[in-house]
Amino acid sequence: MCIEITLNGEPRQAPAGLTVRALLDHFEIDPGRVAIEMNRQIVRKPLWEATTVPDGAVIEVVQFVGGG
Repeated sequence: MCIEITLNGEPRQAPAGLTVRALLDHFEIDPGRVAIEMNRQIVRKPLWEATTVPDGAVIEVVQFVGGG
């Protein structure tokens, strides 16, 4: 079963029951230097394994870029 989400402004389908961490793996997003916002709330990294992505979620993945 799949759910409908919006990921960085684009409609996507994902397997139901994924955690935030599993969602990153599913879409091959490197979790090392990203921040996650789901439904206008920041999801702190320690909660990624315990936070399930609901149907209709709006998710923004922001990648940190280093430089000087």
